[in-house]
Amino acid sequence: MYCISLACFPKETVLNRNLDDLGKLLLRLTLGALILMHGIAKIPTGPASIGGMLERVGVPPEAAWLVYIGEVIAPLALILGLWTRIAALVIAGNMAVAVALSHAGDLFSLGRSGGWALELQGMFFFTAVALALLGGGRYAVKR
Repeated sequence: MYCISLACFPKETVLNRNLDDLGKLLLRLTLGALILMHGIAKIPTGPASIGGMLERVGVPPEAAWLVYIGEVIAPLALILGLWTRIAALVIAGNMAVAVALSHAGDLFSLGRSGGWALELQGMFFFTAVALALLGGGRYAVKR
């Protein structure tokens, strides 16, 4: 049974499928838009600022261009519902690298308000993993 408020429906109804697909659309649009804002903010500075950070840990600075794939191309694909699972995995990988490079010291820390210090990064990562598992749903350019 699938219940909304006091109304319950059999598991295989059209309403159930539509709600599942609307939920996937909401996840795609939210994660895509929020990650895309991070990517757009990095466009004016170019990859040099990220390249320097990568170079300090022994990664070629040219790899900074991958950040644009993870924060511009993949979010746009999510928003459109194009290659959703792959785009979500790219974002999850991007978040894992970001945490490893910039936030590793906060991995087991609490923030000032008592929540996990990396709750935003964690939400981005686990939402991306969920979308990789769920797929994009029917409201997508390509399923």
